[in-house]
Amino acid sequence: MGALVLAIKVISLSALLFLLLVTICLCSAAISIEIASAGQRDCPHRYSGCGSGQHLRAQCHKASLFTRVVNFDPACACTVCAGSRTFETRLILTQFSDLGLAKPLLAALAAKGYTIPTPIQLQAIPPLLDGRDVCGIAQTGTGKTAAFALPSLDYFHRNPKPRMQRSCRMLVLSPTRELAAQIGASFRDYGRQMQVSVETVFGGVPIGRQIKALGQGVDVLVATPGRLIDLVQQRAVTLKDVEIFVLDEADQMLDLGFIVPLKQIDKMLPKDRQSLFFSATMPKTISELGDRFLTNPVKVAVTPIASTAERVQQYVTFLNQIEKQALLTIQLGKEEIDRALVFSRTKHGADKIVKHLHAANIGCAAIHGNKSQANRTQALNAFRKGEIKILIATDIAARGIDVSGVSHVFNFDMPNVPEQYVHRIGRTARAGADGIAISYVAGEEKGWLRQIERLTGVKLNPVPLPANFDELKAKLPKPANKPAAQRHDGGGRDRPRGDRPERTEGDRARRPFRPHRKPGGVGAHKGAVRKTGSR
Repeated sequence: MGALVLAIKVISLSALLFLLLVTICLCSAAISIEIASAGQRDCPHRYSGCGSGQHLRAQCHKASLFTRVVNFDPACACTVCAGSRTFETRLILTQFSDLGLAKPLLAALAAKGYTIPTPIQLQAIPPLLDGRDVCGIAQTGTGKTAAFALPSLDYFHRNPKPRMQRSCRMLVLSPTRELAAQIGASFRDYGRQMQVSVETVFGGVPIGRQIKALGQGVDVLVATPGRLIDLVQQRAVTLKDVEIFVLDEADQMLDLGFIVPLKQIDKMLPKDRQSLFFSATMPKTISELGDRFLTNPVKVAVTPIASTAERVQQYVTFLNQIEKQALLTIQLGKEEIDRALVFSRTKHGADKIVKHLHAANIGCAAIHGNKSQANRTQALNAFRKGEIKILIATDIAARGIDVSGVSHVFNFDMPNVPEQYVHRIGRTARAGADGIAISYVAGEEKGWLRQIERLTGVKLNPVPLPANFDELKAKLPKPANKPAAQRHDGGGRDRPRGDRPERTEGDRARRPFRPHRKPGGVGAHKGAVRKTGSR
């Protein structure tokens, strides 16, 4: 009898333990699925699965934090997996170590404290590692430089080749000097534990030094279009050995008038190559340009251009154009500002802002296309180090600014392209920080404001002028008059522009080459020389 009771107790205990084990397993599975579906806690989208519970489909491109691999099975007949066949990437991975990158790259990423890929990196890196062409829509600050730098460096690590004289294995085209310098620095950082040579070339600096640097050949060449064509025409570099080609910021390339140089460069590149194409927007003209460079590309996109950072407080003040400078000076003198970016629509306007702020003893600097490269680099470094808190920039020059800790963005002039507003205020409220965007809107700019609010779906909070604005304005010091003979930092003539439109900036598109006239012809004098350098 006692043995029977003991047996019953053992069986009961075993059953209890079995039920407990099953419960733990079910709870663990539920927790895993819940965590996997909570990429962003405030995101309304969720993830659905097929009947067997084996496959999950991501329905939100914004989510980037996962704790497990989520598989898409192209052979599965369920609705979820069938719909997922449009996804080129079959895995959503948690960390860079899951992507299969070379160990030197993982070490470099770890040294920088990077462990979790951004959405654009999650989407772009796997197909790039497979050798596919990629067409990406991504704004500045989404991590797209690493999205094309990491798989390219991985390819070089696994496929080493001796460098050929005056050639490159990878070509990256950038619209501006600052952005080119930033991309080059990123390649050097990620490839610090690899034997990879990186060279950055752009206008505004002596070309002789660049010719010498390219003499022995490089692995990665980052260039602006105008200077690249200069170097090709001087036979300092050839593009016949390019294996990977990247066209970055394609929309800005077209805005700067680089369509003809881009077509020239396309003809110089070998047909057998991997091509990457990135743009913040993708209108028809940009899409057609992409078709010229890409072959059956994987298309990836993150962060719709209409969205603005949720942690940015957006304000607007309505005023007359002539009142903007006084209000800016007053606010910069009183606001608690860590770092501020002030956007001007024109280069001349940016210089004028600097003059008034300097008169009020407010430290600042400006960067734009009329500044020499040394001056632009000095201003940007001072802003990064905190030596100055205010940087005035035009939209084109600002594309190369990657500075953390920007607390304020001032739209001194409203952009006439709504998407540009999103780019501007995206400079603040990064890495979970809060930010403030203040826009000055004159009467003729109200139409642009309405377009911006329709695009973003956000109504800017109106803030009136200070009650004692006229009194404060009258107390502001006047800037010293600039001597008529003084020249710009870039060496150009400083003549009044009036209401004439500003010339585009960056590495300007080149004029068509015209051969010399024969000796003795019209214009054949000692001053007729051929220009070969970028302006």
